[in-house]
Amino acid sequence: MQQTTLERVISDIDFFNEDDPNKECNEIGQWLSKEVLYSQRMTQVLSDFEPNASPELQIAARAQHMGRWLSARSDYPQGKAGYLNWRKDLGKKHAQLCQEILEKHHVESSQQQRIAQLLRKERLNKDAEVQCLEDVICIVFVKHYLSDFAAKHDKDKLLSIIAKTWNKMSDKGHASILELELAAELKSVLLEALA
Repeated sequence: MQQTTLERVISDIDFFNEDDPNKECNEIGQWLSKEVLYSQRMTQVLSDFEPNASPELQIAARAQHMGRWLSARSDYPQGKAGYLNWRKDLGKKHAQLCQEILEKHHVESSQQQRIAQLLRKERLNKDAEVQCLEDVICIVFVKHYLSDFAAKHDKDKLLSIIAKTWNKMSDKGHASILELELAAELKSVLLEALA
């Protein structure tokens, strides 16, 4: 894939995500659409974590939450089964929305299929790029969203989520998490969850 095609695809993913009505403030005080900010964070962490990432992996990272606001968790039953169905459907939706952009830019069918596999997390723990994407997702969560999550949930729930997140990651991902500069309280909870 040519660099210009990659840049156009990423630009169109961002353009689509600008329709997200939810806004968040970034580290320098700019208010952005929530999923634009998330996708920028995914790209930055991927760049640091895997500097030689393939174009397919770069696109999958950028499209990880593409159109997420269109599929509310509240549309699914409470409980683990409802949550897992929601997550599975999200992966399909992200892949479908991304494929429309890939087709617009005449990306090869094999590359489109690969990006869809990555977005659906097919063969996690068996496919190095799927594992890399999962590691990046987990690093972004801990680095940028764990603090807010911790404020909304009791300690037992927090410890459980951290442990589940950790279990999805590779050794390289674990090392990256442990290198993050976190507030002392968060670092303490993180280490407790891993004990």
